[in-house]
Amino acid sequence: MELLQLHYFLKVAKLEHMTQAAQELRIAQPALSKTIARLEEDLGVPLFDRQGRKIRLNSFGKAYLKKVEKALMLLEEGRREVEDLAGMERARVSLATTTHKCFSDVIGTFISLHPDIKLQITQASEREKVQQLRNGDIDFCITFPPIEQTGIEGLSFLTEKILLAVPHTHRFVNRSNIDLREVANDPFICIKQGNPFREMTDEFCQKAGFTPNIICEVDEHSAVSYFIRMGIGIAFMPETLIEKIETSFHLVHIDNPICQRTYQIAWLEGRYMSVAERKFREFFVQSFTELRK
Repeated sequence: MELLQLHYFLKVAKLEHMTQAAQELRIAQPALSKTIARLEEDLGVPLFDRQGRKIRLNSFGKAYLKKVEKALMLLEEGRREVEDLAGMERARVSLATTTHKCFSDVIGTFISLHPDIKLQITQASEREKVQQLRNGDIDFCITFPPIEQTGIEGLSFLTEKILLAVPHTHRFVNRSNIDLREVANDPFICIKQGNPFREMTDEFCQKAGFTPNIICEVDEHSAVSYFIRMGIGIAFMPETLIEKIETSFHLVHIDNPICQRTYQIAWLEGRYMSVAERKFREFFVQSFTELRK
């Protein structure tokens, strides 16, 4: 059994598609098929059920996949630890995050201070971030709401208020604070369902005792702000996003219920962390600690 076989098996198991796996691995499909067949021969059991061109992990394959993932992750951690012991920084940090001006500013500052450390930044959904952490595909993820799952550790670094944005023609244009129940019958512009921000704001309304009257759903806050300016409705707006978008509308603080969200930087529990990764985590959290002062 060879290490390359395990890497190939992992890719095929994830995709359950031999042709696509071969393309991503940049090898010929017959060579990949032969490698998987040789691995199955070594193990003495089939790892996939084959139905024509379709392949599916069987019970043997699923059990083996868990062990292969752990083994490859341990090997990667061992390599990093040896490099650190030898005085060679692993000058790479991988991070999954969301688009946020505050995050971009801090990350940009880190890059300018540590040009020797390469940052690999990807965007992913909250569910994808958790899976990428567990697979060892990323070192950290920036997430909201905080991940509360076994095997994942994290530090909360930013809590921001969620405000209510209303058109300048709205009856609350001269108000600075309201109780959320006061807008129970107002038309709302919301982020589409399935987004954590939408789930959070629906919960705010539920705590206030009503279901929002949603007249428009959009993908991004920039679209939300556009429709507010048109006077179509009102919307929830993150405090730290206000600087990024044109605010030609009125912002109202919500006294009740408490409307805020907390961000977390998370990583896999028990995983070896290189010098570069520790530097990044410390800098990232410290930067937001300074911003709160």
